[in-house]
Amino acid sequence: MFKKGTFLYSVFNNKCPRCQEGDVYEDANPFHLKNLFKMHKTCDVCGLKYEKEPSFFHGAMYVSYGMTVAIFVTIFVICQLLGLNMIVSFIAVIISILVLMPVTFKLSRLIYMNFFESYDEKYVKKNKINKNDSN
Repeated sequence: MFKKGTFLYSVFNNKCPRCQEGDVYEDANPFHLKNLFKMHKTCDVCGLKYEKEPSFFHGAMYVSYGMTVAIFVTIFVICQLLGLNMIVSFIAVIISILVLMPVTFKLSRLIYMNFFESYDEKYVKKNKINKNDSN
């Protein structure tokens, strides 16, 4: 859907921000709740360390907050356009936010990582050459 080398490719395909080949999460499905927090420590392909420093992903809470507000506003506006009353609208918003919480959690971390690391085609080519030489 998204072209390799773009920010969105890395985010929506659970890929390393630098090489966009290695997976970030052990289980990409956010609704497997027992695996929700399981991330690889480094990229299997390029060796990028995902958590740059202790508590690195605390900043992802701000991204998650922004996504949650966007979801809240979108669902609320849709409910109002459908003519639903306020109570029903807020119940729909709360249910939507609870159901989408695992998705926003994983996406916010992927987005946050992509703020600090970008696709590096030269590094990926260099890494592939080194792997081929060792074989």
